[in-house]
Amino acid sequence: MIHVDKLTKYYDELCAVDQIDLTIEKGEIIGLLGPNGAGKTTTLRMLTGYFLPTSGSIRIKDYSTEQHATQIKQLIGYLPESAPLYHGMLVYDYLQYVAKIRGLSEKDRRNRIRRLVDICGLNHIMHRSIGELSKGLKQRVGVAHAMMSDPEILVLDEPTSGLDPNQIVEIRDIIREIGKEKTVILSTHILSEAEATCDRIVIINKGKIVADGPTEMLKQSVGSGETLHICLKNAAFDQVVSKLKGIDGVLSVEKNDSVNDNQLSVNLSCSGDESVREAIYSAIKQTEWVLLEFRPESKSLENIFRELTKEN
Repeated sequence: MIHVDKLTKYYDELCAVDQIDLTIEKGEIIGLLGPNGAGKTTTLRMLTGYFLPTSGSIRIKDYSTEQHATQIKQLIGYLPESAPLYHGMLVYDYLQYVAKIRGLSEKDRRNRIRRLVDICGLNHIMHRSIGELSKGLKQRVGVAHAMMSDPEILVLDEPTSGLDPNQIVEIRDIIREIGKEKTVILSTHILSEAEATCDRIVIINKGKIVADGPTEMLKQSVGSGETLHICLKNAAFDQVVSKLKGIDGVLSVEKNDSVNDNQLSVNLSCSGDESVREAIYSAIKQTEWVLLEFRPESKSLENIFRELTKEN
């Protein structure tokens, strides 16, 4: 449905997006992740036609952004990070206003607003002023605005930014409901929400795509080794590094926050060979340390994100 080829955007001498290739199928929920300044928002703004690329192309269905900008904008609903709402209007009046701008007939306006009120959970706030609403409720109104013309594609830039945990869950449920019928592209810094909400994760770093795929596939593809979590009693970190770093297959030793003064928690990056575990256990047995915990750490999306976006 969406085909991005060698997409590039420069701001003067700064390359914000660097030759991105991306294909998005109809009905997917795509999570666009990356550190600040990675190029996420610039990419979304080029997809929506708000920015023109320096080079490269974007095709949505049978349309290109260069030749069919108006048709593409009619296919897309866009919610920027700060929802562009009129705070002095009632929610009902605002949705009516948006529907009129979108060119809906009076009958279609009633039906569409009723549908969006159900999807976004706005029944109890329709006659309240937008300025009085919490940020979570404003985001719901913003989603309804973006969905008013029944677009095939919904683009959300940081839809859960600044929300409390309950509001995040509510917005996530709304996105999942919308994703049953629409293609959804969202950027977020909340990795757990991306993992819970999205069918596929795309990680951008320094303007380039560094990972693309379902979360489980990313966990398998990033790094062939494993991380071992070890908790010891009566052990100093310097001693642990000296004892374990020399073992063949142990790549690094990192200290975690201490549980208390007598306990030391460390993570060992290892090659993944089972014999490495045996060698580590044998080395610990030769000391006076008390082994309290020894377990492999499963790779989380946060681990993958940090590994792919850390500075060289």
